[in-house]
Amino acid sequence: MTEPKKSLEAPHKRLENTPPRIVEKAAVIGYRSVSALLRFTPPAISRAAIAGGSQLSYLLWPAKRRYSNSNFAKVLGLPPEHPRVRRMALRAYKGYASYMVELMRLPSRPREEWATAIEGDGMDKIIAAWRASGKAMIVTAGHVGNNEAIAAAIAVNGYPNNVVADDSAFPEIFEILRQERESFGVHVVPWRNLRELFTILRNNEILALLVDWGYRADGVPVLLFGSWTTLPAGPATLAAKTGAIIAPLACRRQKNGKFRLESEGAFAVPSSKPADIQRATQRIADFLEGTIRAAPEQWYNFKPIWPDDEAEAAEIGERAALMLAGTPDPGPGGVKALREKQAAAAAAQPAPTPEPVDPAGS
Repeated sequence: MTEPKKSLEAPHKRLENTPPRIVEKAAVIGYRSVSALLRFTPPAISRAAIAGGSQLSYLLWPAKRRYSNSNFAKVLGLPPEHPRVRRMALRAYKGYASYMVELMRLPSRPREEWATAIEGDGMDKIIAAWRASGKAMIVTAGHVGNNEAIAAAIAVNGYPNNVVADDSAFPEIFEILRQERESFGVHVVPWRNLRELFTILRNNEILALLVDWGYRADGVPVLLFGSWTTLPAGPATLAAKTGAIIAPLACRRQKNGKFRLESEGAFAVPSSKPADIQRATQRIADFLEGTIRAAPEQWYNFKPIWPDDEAEAAEIGERAALMLAGTPDPGPGGVKALREKQAAAAAAQPAPTPEPVDPAGS
């Protein structure tokens, strides 16, 4: 059986879903205007203003509110309508404001500020592991804390740093952010540019991939907060094909405004066999779960992360079991077809010939 072809990454929007031109132009004008204003506004005032608008969007946008409540219900182990879930979602929207202020103030801040943004020895350990391996390193992370701080700090300290970004939703906003990141030495790669990704890994550089873009049924089956979902195949597949090591990272904002970088250590993916891909992706999922659990209010992901349908979730679990048993992932809806094919093959086998009976009993 041929394994279904997977997309290596999973941005939450596709090219056919790009917004109307007028919406994108309004977003560009708004982003530039607010960024310029924030250069002269104290961060505390900026965070308060954007936090108010962000929380208001939670209250006024039913779809986003439902996604957020569903996600935090999984994290907290509570029903989506529980008051604690709603309070956590509102805290996360408030935390998102801190990230947005830091992002939009990025061009106006001195490089030295980002060079010292990471406290502790987390980055030193990651760089030491990368150097010791003599190979490329794939950094995986979720939308927690401020990944811009990680990327900028690594690049400003002189290490080759590349990040994959989604250029399909708002291309002009993507270009603005690309230029800002490149000014700090962070090389941005559009998610569809697989050739460049392989070039980066062949050059033994560092490649950063976010793994919680949003639920996609054709991802790799994993268990996250006790429920079945999928994560992108990209990290494990690229590592298996290129020999790169994977380093799951967590970036959490501290009370003093700096960030703490943590990792469980780097690991290799032995092969592209289904079991190795699933185990590696599950390891990434386990670290992501720990990252979110430690600071759920810093998780600024407001897209669905788990499937809504219980039957679909159960099938994802069956797909994981098949992969661990060495069978290629049959993909969404493929488990039933695979079982039927196996049953038909078994039924087509000729019945065994009975042993002849000796009438003399000898």
